[in-house]
Amino acid sequence: MADLRADLVKIYQTALAAADPYTSVLDKVAVREDILHVGGQSYSLNRYRRVHLLGAGKASAAMARAVVDLLGRRLEGGVVVVRDLPEETVPGLKIFQAGHPEPDQRGLEASRQWIQYLADKLCAEDLLLVLLSGGASALLPAPVDPVSLADKQETTRTLLTCGATIQEINIIRKHLSRLKGGRLLEHTRGATVVTLLVSDVVGDDPSTIGSGLTSPDPSTFADCLEVIGRYQITSRIPEKVLDYLQTGARSGEALETLKETSLRSRRVQNCLVSSNRESLKAGAAEAAAVGYQPLILSSSMQGNASDLARFYVAMVTEILATGHPLAAPCCLLSGGEATVRVTGPGKGGRNQEFALWCLHETASWENQAVLFASVASDGSDGPTNAAGALVSPATRARARELRLNSREYLQRND
Repeated sequence: MADLRADLVKIYQTALAAADPYTSVLDKVAVREDILHVGGQSYSLNRYRRVHLLGAGKASAAMARAVVDLLGRRLEGGVVVVRDLPEETVPGLKIFQAGHPEPDQRGLEASRQWIQYLADKLCAEDLLLVLLSGGASALLPAPVDPVSLADKQETTRTLLTCGATIQEINIIRKHLSRLKGGRLLEHTRGATVVTLLVSDVVGDDPSTIGSGLTSPDPSTFADCLEVIGRYQITSRIPEKVLDYLQTGARSGEALETLKETSLRSRRVQNCLVSSNRESLKAGAAEAAAVGYQPLILSSSMQGNASDLARFYVAMVTEILATGHPLAAPCCLLSGGEATVRVTGPGKGGRNQEFALWCLHETASWENQAVLFASVASDGSDGPTNAAGALVSPATRARARELRLNSREYLQRND
């Protein structure tokens, strides 16, 4: 089992390296003879008055370092918003820390700094590089009037614990923001905008990554109300939030998010530089290199953590019994995002809950050489300080020695 664990760590580390935000930017972006090349498009740096940078998300500082290394003195300056990390610096840029996954007062101030920077520095002759990764939604709350930060915090808390997907959560976030859902472009004063995206969402939809600050948004106020109704959380949504969404859906008085037909959307290039698929391919290659037959099941797994765990346990049961769809030693890989409905006093954490459900569903397994792991590529499993968890039959033996019952912990979302 020790060798199995060591091999799995190698596979995971290789998959993680493939999603490294610094190298991913350098792979997709280049500067040659004063021409910036981004995902098949080119920008002559000599025709722009100045080049600016805004970044937000858990990977944005690393992305910004890559851009600084590429552009050097051509970069005028900028603002980057990251979650709490010690001594995060990028030469020539202002770095702000803010709360994640729940927005906080620091995020509100960081949003103001973004808007103020654009008002003070930008004009139509400039080029603006926007760097977005997972977490940008929480890090840049910027609530619309009359919604307060406290209202957004309560709404976010409710959405994160009701079982909603990140796409559903972001539909509501966009409609409560002065920046999300493409509304950042209301502040760019006609400048050319190039957005680099590190995706942590299923399907890699630019309108969902970081709540699509520079992407047209197909969702509506009516969609927001549909999400709230589907999860039966109307009574848990703050009154000002509900009133604002209902007003927007009923009369159109509230401003909608950016739509595909808007002229603003034509001055933007959104370029995906890293995604879950790249990690899965790299992980599969490493699995083969260390002696396992790999199979990528999907990069778009979604659903309740308990249901996904039962699916994986069923897959492994079939492999052990029949050698189908492939024979051991093998490695099943997938990416996506589980959801958890937190009903107990615990914090949740979809990766840890998935792993614990796998342990629970294999209660009768004793000596099988099987290891389940569920890990967050951004290093943060929801509101916890862990990236995820690994479990095996040996985990159950240790739990028995310590008189720990997995069912009790699952009931508490602990």
